[in-house]
Amino acid sequence: MSPATATTTTKGERTRAAILDAALRIVSKAGLDGLTIGTLADATGMSKSGLFAHFGSREELLLAVLAHGQAEFTEVVFQPAMAKPRGLPRLKAMFTNWLDWTESADLPGGCPMIGGATEFDDKPGPVRDMLAGGQRTWIDTLKRTVRQAVDEGQLPAGTDPEQIAFEMFGIALVVHHHRRLLGYPKARARALAALDKLLYR
Repeated sequence: MSPATATTTTKGERTRAAILDAALRIVSKAGLDGLTIGTLADATGMSKSGLFAHFGSREELLLAVLAHGQAEFTEVVFQPAMAKPRGLPRLKAMFTNWLDWTESADLPGGCPMIGGATEFDDKPGPVRDMLAGGQRTWIDTLKRTVRQAVDEGQLPAGTDPEQIAFEMFGIALVVHHHRRLLGYPKARARALAALDKLLYR
């Protein structure tokens, strides 16, 4: 590959990443249904034809922004938690990072995947499959981390990883609901207290 080609490729990747950042902010506030080539053109100042050069269809755009969101989630939530010791320290870091992610200024309307799940839970197809696959992967990660806490002797041998992951996910959903819809200022503090009680129990 020539240096000119490499520079062009890098510029194209940067442009695509900037487009997807803007798309993720739109989805956070307006949902997946609110993301179209038109709304993205307005947000980025690009032409519709320019955006079609990156995404050939609206479904391709939706899948790309979900993949981008999942990659951001991995970078912001999962990877920093993996630097913590195995077991409970890592599990708690995953949860607090998860809360941080939903409160991020880069996501003005909260977690786009939670909103997308509500929109597409009854709409079969590739978008629903990607949403479900990403959330199943996260649940499996939580369960694996709970099992590590059991192996480390930090949780009792009879602990049910699936139940812990289920309840952690429930707490996260309630936080999103109470903070976004109800404007409840103590949502984060209540969530952390709920996690402590769950793990203590």
